[in-house]
Amino acid sequence: MNKDKDCILTINGGSSSVKFAFYKAEELQVRLLHGKIDRIGLKDSKLTFNNEKGDQQDALEVEVSDHKSAANFLIDWLEKQDGFSSVRAVGHRVVHGMNHTGPELITPELLDELHRITPYDPDHLPEEIELIEAFRQRHPKLYQIACFDTAFHCSMPRVAKLLSIPRRFDTMGIRRYGFHGLSYAFLIEELARIAGTKTAHGRVILAHLGNGASLAAVFEGKSIDTTMGFTPAGGLMMGSRPGDLDPGAAWYMMRSENLTPKQFNNLINHESGLLGVSETSSDMHDLLDNQKSDIRAAEAVELFCYQARKWIGAFAAALGGLDTLVFSGGIGENAPEVRTRICEGLGFLGIEIEEKKNKANSPVISTDSGQTTIRVIHTDEEWMIAKTVNQMINHT
Repeated sequence: MNKDKDCILTINGGSSSVKFAFYKAEELQVRLLHGKIDRIGLKDSKLTFNNEKGDQQDALEVEVSDHKSAANFLIDWLEKQDGFSSVRAVGHRVVHGMNHTGPELITPELLDELHRITPYDPDHLPEEIELIEAFRQRHPKLYQIACFDTAFHCSMPRVAKLLSIPRRFDTMGIRRYGFHGLSYAFLIEELARIAGTKTAHGRVILAHLGNGASLAAVFEGKSIDTTMGFTPAGGLMMGSRPGDLDPGAAWYMMRSENLTPKQFNNLINHESGLLGVSETSSDMHDLLDNQKSDIRAAEAVELFCYQARKWIGAFAAALGGLDTLVFSGGIGENAPEVRTRICEGLGFLGIEIEEKKNKANSPVISTDSGQTTIRVIHTDEEWMIAKTVNQMINHT
């Protein structure tokens, strides 16, 4: 591998966006450029980016109908910025990795496997594959590395992975995998950095709360359980996903509205959660603003907080107690009211919020007398991808 090239490019594809960032391989704290293409497939899609000084540049309007065209537009734009002359490798966030336990060099064989397992995650894998293949076509000699979001949870005990369905389905790979692994890996590393290894190896609950939301129970730095299961639609309710759903309710919904599997999948991933309950928005900020005048918004917020509170209680039981609770993600980092409402009634776990610190989004928001330390930590999946790729190419 060319050691003269000193940058790592990270690609984080979402359902309607592509985030990218450049990092100095030998100084990962230096992020040279980052940005995203969002609202892919809509008329008002755009590219926004920041340089290493953090200066917001003018947004560029783009016409991208899918992730393949978004990738080609991004590659064209980066080539004009001379962005590829220094790139050693590209790291891709791949949401579903089945039983892959770590990052892997993307080869034709791995791509074939990702195509085969697309039915396991039809809302992420097809777009992620499009991104990978676009880069392979345009820059075939460039190393590309898959960083699997499921890998962090491979440490879960088998009892936390099993589903109580006929065993033949387990042999087909239908079990609980967990997601948001790159975020959780970052949060545990950051917790160790700011609070020490002993704290990071204690009984920790990580709450990644955003449009996609989940929690993880971590002990000795390893995942022992998480809310998301076979797909990212399970567990805690999210912006437009329902979280755990009674199978009987799912069957009745399909039957009563004569839904095809594809229509039901769209309902579950794009019409449910906060959006489904509120009937107005999947954005927690909007719902908090409207909750006093709209009972639907109020119920959506209440349900989200109630479910998160229940999961914290469940995971404290799985951990045998709790030492640290970490809030992260767009909601977890920026919504003090949500944090307060989630923590209400959890005093028996030693969870006590200090409201002045909470409203200020302080790094530590627990009271001095609380037995459980409550932290707010900004997560950084892109940095975690860059670190993962850097470690891998340095051993190549």
